[in-house]
Amino acid sequence: MRGLAAAAGRERGAVKAAGMKGVTKVSKVTRAAKMAKPKRRAKLAAADQTAAAEAARRARHLKALSCASGAERELEELVFGDSLNVEEDDLLRRLAGPPRVTAAEGKDLREEPSDSEVENEVKGDLLPKKPAWVDEDDEAEENVDMTHKYRKDFMKSDAETTLTKKKLKKRLEEQFQQAMGGVPAWADLENRKKSKRTSSDSDSDEDDDLLRRTGNFIRSSESLPSGILKMSTCLPANQERFANGKLVTVQFHPSAQVVMTAGHDRSVSLFQVDGIRNPKIQSIYLESFPIYKARFSVDGEQVIATGTHHSMFFVYDMIAGRIIPIPKVRGVEEKFLRNFELSPDGSFMLLTGTSGYLHLLSMKTKELISTMKVNGRCTASAFTPDSSKIYSYSKEGEVFIWDVRSRKCLHKFEDEGSLEGKCIAVSKNNQYVACGSSSGVVNLYTTDACFKENHPKPVKAIMNLVTSATCVTFNPTTEILAVASRDTDEAVKLVHLPSYTVFSNFPVFRRKQIYLAQSMDFSPRSGYFSVANNKGKALLFRLKHYSSF
Repeated sequence: MRGLAAAAGRERGAVKAAGMKGVTKVSKVTRAAKMAKPKRRAKLAAADQTAAAEAARRARHLKALSCASGAERELEELVFGDSLNVEEDDLLRRLAGPPRVTAAEGKDLREEPSDSEVENEVKGDLLPKKPAWVDEDDEAEENVDMTHKYRKDFMKSDAETTLTKKKLKKRLEEQFQQAMGGVPAWADLENRKKSKRTSSDSDSDEDDDLLRRTGNFIRSSESLPSGILKMSTCLPANQERFANGKLVTVQFHPSAQVVMTAGHDRSVSLFQVDGIRNPKIQSIYLESFPIYKARFSVDGEQVIATGTHHSMFFVYDMIAGRIIPIPKVRGVEEKFLRNFELSPDGSFMLLTGTSGYLHLLSMKTKELISTMKVNGRCTASAFTPDSSKIYSYSKEGEVFIWDVRSRKCLHKFEDEGSLEGKCIAVSKNNQYVACGSSSGVVNLYTTDACFKENHPKPVKAIMNLVTSATCVTFNPTTEILAVASRDTDEAVKLVHLPSYTVFSNFPVFRRKQIYLAQSMDFSPRSGYFSVANNKGKALLFRLKHYSSF
């Protein structure tokens, strides 16, 4: 029994000991759990702080995005959103932003305003401003002294010693319109406004359009009307270098937009024709050689120049840049070589000698081919357009027609009423022959009449010159005949063909501009007309009927 009791006591002691150990273990776990709770709380708190910081950052980002304009938000939506199937009009509307609506009218300001609304808005913006100060003398009507040397030409009578400013302004406008043949397009404000509204009215810019192009043009043109010639005055062709003395030659280049001048100052100059500045290209100086006449070769590569008192002449090769003197032509016994003509085909050069001799030279070699002679003294000559015949005008008023190939005289006729022959020209279409005499009369014949009759009747006797007719020339289209005299100022007339009437607006009435005309020429397509005078200037005029140079 004692043994059983001892065993039971031992079991109870073991169980108690085991219970004590379990309690000890539980207490340790509880203490460990209690120690782990603060660490977990710290981790949770840190996580909460991170989430709060992220939320604040996102809030700031959203706030920044909300500050973008409506157009930017729409663009972002279109680029990154699901707006791929939006129509074009909708895209434009959305990119334009939300419509602005006025408070009073509730009107969409994005809509395009009408013309009347734009006009009213402009009128509202441009409020009339009051002048800072007013001069009482300006309001008083002031009289202008018309006896001043610059205003004498505007007087209609000797009694008009003074004019008011308004009347003088009106007088200037009338004279300008008379010179221009009417009101030019750039000065007509109403027409300018209409031309801006309609794209079809572009005729007012024809001059500028011409100066933008430099090529060759083939364009059909309506016939030139008679009465008033539409033209404008440009700066002189040799504006950048006037000649020191008389300018005896002006000629346009046959293919380039270039003009040549030559004079008694021993120089030959080339200028580019643009109608605005006419810049100088080149000048050559021939020492101790006052120039009597200079001409381009037909191909435009050479310039031939003769002197006033020399038996030699010069050839300027523009391609090689060389000046070639031709000291003496074998077989030509002349003391002076002055007047000459070049054939249109570029094959021959005709020298006019003394005592009626005509020397035909080869243009290629500058050697004598043959010599012809007229009765009396030859004063002028001209080739036909096909270079097959030569018209030579004698001092006695007779015209001889030569065959270039055989060098024989085919026919001779007398210029009606001519006392002394001065100049002669053949039209480019071989339809007319113009003969100018010392009496100032220029007789215009048809070529058929010149060949068939010994005393042909001119189709027109031009009697607008009162002194000797020293220069006649046709324009390339045979619509204008220019006649001039170097013996009196402003003695230049332009005759319309085939009406045979003189253009009334050239030269300008009561204004000295041309002075003594020495030489005249038209550009290859009649766009420009130039006159060389005794003041060393090559006056330049733009003929507006012709669109090409």
